[in-house]
This record gives sequence, structure tokens and C-alpha cells, in this order.
Amino acid sequence: MSDNAPPPSVSRRLMLAAAATAPLLGMRAADAAAPFLNTNAPPFYRFRHGVFEITVVSDGPLVLPTLDVVLENAPKADVERILRENRMPTDKWIGPQNVVVVNTGRHLVLIDTGMGDRSKALGPDNGHLIRNLALAGIDPAAIDVVAITHAHIDHCWDIVDARDRLNFPNARVAIAMNDYEFWTQESLLNDPAARDFVLYTRTNLLPVRDRIIPVRDGTEVVPGITAMASAGHTIGHHSYVIESEGKRLVNIGDVFHHHVLLLQNPQWHNIFDSDKAQGAATRQRVAGELAASGTRAVVYHFPFPGVGSIARHANGFIWLPEPIFEG
Repeated sequence: MSDNAPPPSVSRRLMLAAAATAPLLGMRAADAAAPFLNTNAPPFYRFRHGVFEITVVSDGPLVLPTLDVVLENAPKADVERILRENRMPTDKWIGPQNVVVVNTGRHLVLIDTGMGDRSKALGPDNGHLIRNLALAGIDPAAIDVVAITHAHIDHCWDIVDARDRLNFPNARVAIAMNDYEFWTQESLLNDPAARDFVLYTRTNLLPVRDRIIPVRDGTEVVPGITAMASAGHTIGHHSYVIESEGKRLVNIGDVFHHHVLLLQNPQWHNIFDSDKAQGAATRQRVAGELAASGTRAVVYHFPFPGVGSIARHANGFIWLPEPIFEG
């Protein structure tokens, strides 16, 4: 065909037919069906902290009553307003459980254990630590220290399994002795409100009595992990400072339970605190110190994986979660 020849003619009817068919062809390609996968991200998050390797492993969420009941001196209207402003449910609290494993290169340290598989009193979908450790490639028998922030059920009830076998057979257990002694005292078995709570705390803690590392403020659990007193939630609550190559990360356990309400209002009382005034004072102190220094924190009940920092905001504080990176 000559370069100067006119283009071949195309009938108007053919052009209209082609135009009408093209969207249908594209729609068929875009609408190709794919199966639902019904899978989620793995229930652990791993990162480096200095020369240490840290893995946050989920034990599954707790489900607790409405927060205006849990926060006993907080105006209900204020609680509901803050929750609505932050697009959170007002009829319940879903609290993650972020269990931390620190590999120092010499020691493998587990901080808290989650609920275990004895009770679903705090929700139907928790007690998954042992399964999730396996998914993270961590052998419970390789853990040589279990560091307990405090002796509440969601922090120490997976030391033994439902058949009373040690889940961490080669581990010593670091815990404050006043917390240990209070929550295992036999006299509390006569209190109907405390009986089951204390019974299974005794089931988990009494078998490791001869393995205990007594914890006080400043106790070095292993090189690079030091206890920091943070009482109030319980009489012996301790946080753990994890330090490597000059970098600090503080596991503050249950100093805070809610990443919005109690950071904005650390003076509000938590009904789960043994000493409510001391708990509020500890929140003010710990948050103030972390905000002033810019020190990173990992928090047990904050949204998974609970790693970030605290900054001052208005009359309280705000949580700044760290982005999760691959690799």
C-alpha cells in the first residue's frame, strides 16, 4: 500500500459494534473470580534492638466490660466521647496481649506468658502463646528465663499447661516476691470472689518456687534486661528495661491498659489496680519519663505489636506507634 493511499474505510455499524463490545471484554477480564484466602498476617513481629533480637508474640485478645465501668472515677460521657472520636467501640474493650521474647545472643527471655488454656473468662480467642511461639520458630524449651511483670492471670497463667506440665521446662522465673506471695496466699482461697483467680495462679507459680529470681527495682535479670519498679497495678508490678548498644526499650506491662483513654487521662482510676492512687501516680511518672527521654516502649495491652513511644499532648499523653516493616 502506498504511503499516500487513503486508509481503508470502516463502516459506521462495525465501529459502533466494536465500541459496545470493548467494555464487555474488559469486564470479563477484571471479574475473573479468586478464592477467599481467610488468612491473616502471622501472629508475631520481629525486629532488632541493638544486637538483640526481639519478637512480639500475640497470645490473642481479651474482651472486657465497657470502659466506663473499668475506669471508676471517669465521667461516662467523657469516656464515650473519646472512644467515639477515636472510632472505637463503646460497648466493650478488646485488649491485645503482646508477649515479648528477647534473644540477647546468650539468653532467651520471655516477658509474661498470657492466659494459657485453662480459662476463657476474658474472651474466647486467647491462650495461643505456645502455638504462636512455634509459628515464630521459638522452642519453649529454649527459653531460660520467664520474666513476669506481675501475677495477674493474663500474665502468668501459661507457665504450666492444662495438665500441670511446665511449658518452659528449662526456665527460671523472675518475679517480685511481694507479688508472688500475695497472689499465692492460701487464705485467699476462702474468698469466693478471688478463689479461682488465686487457685490457678498458685497452680502456675508454686511449682516454680525453687526457680525464682527475686526481682526488685534495679535487679539485672540477665545482662541487658533490668527490672524497674512500677507498682500500683499490683503491689509488686515491675517493668523491664531492655538495653543494647546504648538503645533502650522499656516493657511497661500493665502500667497502661488503654492507648487512648489512660494516656490522655492518666489520673483516671483503673478498677484492676490494687492501689488506684498509686497506679495513677505511676502512670504519670512512667509516661513523663518516657516522653521526656524519647525512650521506646512496648506495652502489653496496646494494639499489636504494642511498640512505639509516648509523647506529651495537651494535659496528658499520646501514643505514637512505630510502623511495622517487613524483613
